[in-house]
Amino acid sequence: MLPDYRVVQRDMLLEVARALTEELDLNRVLRRILNTAVSLVEGHAGLIALREDDGHWHARVFSGIPETYARHFTPLLADIPDYGDPQRFALPEVNRRLQAIADATGIALRQSVSIPMIVRREVAGVIFIFRNFPTAFTANDRALLAGFAGQAAIAVQNARLYQQAARETQQLNAVLEGYADGILIMDASHRIQRFNRALAKLTGWAAEEAIGVDHDEVIRWARREPGPSLAEAEAGGWPFGGRGTNVAPIYVEGDLLRKDGGFTPAGVSYAAIFDDDGKLANLIADVHDLTKFREAEELKSTFISIISHELKTPVALIKGYAETLQREDAQWDAATVRESLEVITEEADRLTDLIEKLLDASRLQAGALKLNRGEVALDQLATRLVEKFRTQTSQHTLTAEFPPDFPVLNADEERLTQVLTNLLSNAIKYSPNGGAVTVRGRVEPEQVIVSVSDEGPGIARADLPRVFERFYRGGDDLTKRVKGTGLGLFLTKAAVEAHAGHIWVESQPGEGTTFSFSLPR
Repeated sequence: MLPDYRVVQRDMLLEVARALTEELDLNRVLRRILNTAVSLVEGHAGLIALREDDGHWHARVFSGIPETYARHFTPLLADIPDYGDPQRFALPEVNRRLQAIADATGIALRQSVSIPMIVRREVAGVIFIFRNFPTAFTANDRALLAGFAGQAAIAVQNARLYQQAARETQQLNAVLEGYADGILIMDASHRIQRFNRALAKLTGWAAEEAIGVDHDEVIRWARREPGPSLAEAEAGGWPFGGRGTNVAPIYVEGDLLRKDGGFTPAGVSYAAIFDDDGKLANLIADVHDLTKFREAEELKSTFISIISHELKTPVALIKGYAETLQREDAQWDAATVRESLEVITEEADRLTDLIEKLLDASRLQAGALKLNRGEVALDQLATRLVEKFRTQTSQHTLTAEFPPDFPVLNADEERLTQVLTNLLSNAIKYSPNGGAVTVRGRVEPEQVIVSVSDEGPGIARADLPRVFERFYRGGDDLTKRVKGTGLGLFLTKAAVEAHAGHIWVESQPGEGTTFSFSLPR
């Protein structure tokens, strides 16, 4: 004897209630609903269709329908009309078409019924049930399914909301972890709740170490710019001067202490989040690494200092000699005039060289350093330059050593002249006590290597990694005495790399320095 209709309905509703409270995975919820609905009205097969984000209906789960036939149902459901009234959704036409597919595919399904799952006057999905015998679904069957479908709709909506929340959480996690700035989220008592990868890199704290720790243990300042800290701002009433977007963030800048004892220049913006009752829920800190900004500021300051010094000297000399020659109360002999004009010419050449270097540095920064390639006999070029520099020093012995079979290169002769000129000039300037300066070349299967060696005091180990940086000059006394802009080696490296080559330096204090570069054959 079949159980009473109301008893069956009660048991089925309890089953859905358990699904609602126990299950949050949407596919498992749908399968549980479908299996329960099929057995509830003695069906033999069924499916549940949902309206997806694209606005179309898709069959999500099946029961009693072979997988090879399941794909035929989705196109049929795609154009289910929406009349705005959920009660009109159980369409006889849909049932007729479902039955037609069942007949066409040979599935032994004789009767069908469709029940919408409605929640808050929106159709969350449709349950379709089939029987393989001709007995039609009764009014009691439909009423039982309708009551069941209402509870099922709540379960589906709950699972979809959970699924959406989980997806949004994943997206938020991806944004936070991929964000270039450090992000720290804490509760109202300053306990850290979120700590992203960038902040771990900035502070030296691993995320798992920082979670649950007080903000002041992680965000510590070695030095702080003028202005209130977070604690001082809160003591002054922040953030309770407004609500939501009316609360202006506060900004703290300085040198942030790392866990390992070092520090990172950083700026921290703090923003407040309130709950619906106006209580402080969270504080969010955006920590921006200012290292590059500080380096740019230092570079700018260095540039102004060096260029002003390098410009001032030749301009002063040119002006001084020119004014001296113009004096009407003196008569200058030819030798004095010639010497004065030579100084003016040399200093003008210095200015021209400085301007060319600055222009090259500007072109390089803009990515516009171009090569005019042609055939270059690098061994002959080096020999000519060595001869030229021999006339400029009596303390150094300059030689060029190249094998007789040194190949001709496809390169920019003007740029390679700049490279060798810079290296030879530096070798002479930074070995003031004289010694040998040697240009050597050797041939390898895929490349040629050229080196320029001197017998000067060498380069300090701390300076070696930075000698090719723009405007960088070492801090030793010799470097301070030698005039220069710190652009020569920077441009030399750029010219070599523009040829797809590589440049490096080897030096031991007191044993001289060797600059070498390679160029592809």
